[in-house]
Amino acid sequence: MSGFGPGEPFLAGLSRGPVRHGELIELIGGISRKVLTQALRRLEAHGLVRRHAYAEVPPRVEYELTPLGATLTDPIRALTEWARVNGEAVLDALDAGSEPVTQHG
Repeated sequence: MSGFGPGEPFLAGLSRGPVRHGELIELIGGISRKVLTQALRRLEAHGLVRRHAYAEVPPRVEYELTPLGATLTDPIRALTEWARVNGEAVLDALDAGSEPVTQHG
């Protein structure tokens, strides 16, 4: 992947304004067209993304965050930062198996 955290690729692309499907694939990296389309459809069904199809030849479709979807930007960035700070500790805990893990505050 491109170094984005979980959920961040969509927000990074979509939070900048309307973006085309192919542009999102380039931004995210490592995702198939089919998987991206499925994810965008789910986000649209949940009211987080708006899809706009233009009556042009060739067809043009753009996606953008709805106001509701935009409310996720800050929480997902905070979660991404948490993962960057604590990722090694999570991996260490997985490597340790069933050993008790102390919480870092």
